Amino acid sequence: MAQEIDSGGESAFNPALRVLPIPGIRRMVNLASTMDDVIHLSIGQPDFPTPPHIVEAHIQALRDGHTGYTMDAGLPELVTELVAYYSERYGRQLKEDNFLVTTGATEALYLALSATAAPGREFLIPEPTFPLYAPLVRMNGGEVKSIETSADRGYQLDPQEVIDAIGMSTYAIVLNSPNNPTGVVYPRETVEAIVQEAAYRGVKVISDEVYDHLVLDDIEYPSIISCAADIDQTMVVSSFSKTFSMPGMRIGWIIASEAAIKTLRRYHMFTTTVANTPGQWAGVAALTGGRGFLDEMIAEYRRRRDKVVQLVGDAPHLTGYWPQGAFYILPSLPANADGSSVALRMLEETGVCTVPGETFGESTTNTFRISFSTSLEKIEEAFSRMIPWLEKQQF
Repeated sequence: MAQEIDSGGESAFNPALRVLPIPGIRRMVNLASTMDDVIHLSIGQPDFPTPPHIVEAHIQALRDGHTGYTMDAGLPELVTELVAYYSERYGRQLKEDNFLVTTGATEALYLALSATAAPGREFLIPEPTFPLYAPLVRMNGGEVKSIETSADRGYQLDPQEVIDAIGMSTYAIVLNSPNNPTGVVYPRETVEAIVQEAAYRGVKVISDEVYDHLVLDDIEYPSIISCAADIDQTMVVSSFSKTFSMPGMRIGWIIASEAAIKTLRRYHMFTTTVANTPGQWAGVAALTGGRGFLDEMIAEYRRRRDKVVQLVGDAPHLTGYWPQGAFYILPSLPANADGSSVALRMLEETGVCTVPGETFGESTTNTFRISFSTSLEKIEEAFSRMIPWLEKQQF
């Protein structure tokens, strides 16, 4: 009797897919979609409209017939503007061959990590961490060593702990600052210490800098572009999504050495071929247009951050800290609390949607992420529900 073929079950797919977790963000949002009167403190995208001049550039590109493929490295006009923008901002003379335009930062990270991860290669990843990095490494046979940070230190990364974790099999260190989910911004001395030691040891540094403009305090943002002696051992990933409120236009990029970009371009052509063409024209407008809206957006995020820190401090059983960037905070519950259970029950019983901390690593199971990418009114309403509910909980 012929063996029945499983054409749709899990066994039909590459076993490497088993390392992909069920996204905690999506699980909560899907449940919330079945409920009424939900306040989302879960959203990881700006709630501000895309600036009108960027929208108009996107529309004009469509009207002008810019709907075909661009060069695989990106629209030349966009690459030229990216070179000028980064060279001026970080005081390092970059070239067009240092850039690859991608379908959002997600593709950029996919290319950077899946093209470098391999059996026998270890990647150091600070935790809590955005849930994309480790699965991509493991899917391609690489190993992950987590570098834990703690809420009592504001989730700041100790560079010496990273340096001490470098071993014979360490291939790369993955950084994310401003950080998702904590909002922490690593100071220049931390980034410089890690980048310089990594270069000395022949270890690559891959830096996710999609929130690089969303720094909420009067501090310098230290990109690894400005901290490294050269970019031969580095890759920087960024996009227009957060800074210019363009997440749906899906335009990101990688900055790396000419040799790395040459290799990644080949991989890119077998992945998405090219990024969205009208979206790339919108990106040109983003880089060449006015930036007044960005100052307004940051000022509003700062007001929200200040209020959220205050409200977390007022909430029973929650311990906060001072996030300096992005639009997130990851408050802690008591050490024995199950953050996933708390977040789920809080959604079901109060209609406030957050993201369980286990989404971001094994060391943060007693936390949940709050996004303040929503109005002050909704934030205050959410906490007016959460605080009485938390008062009734026993830990």
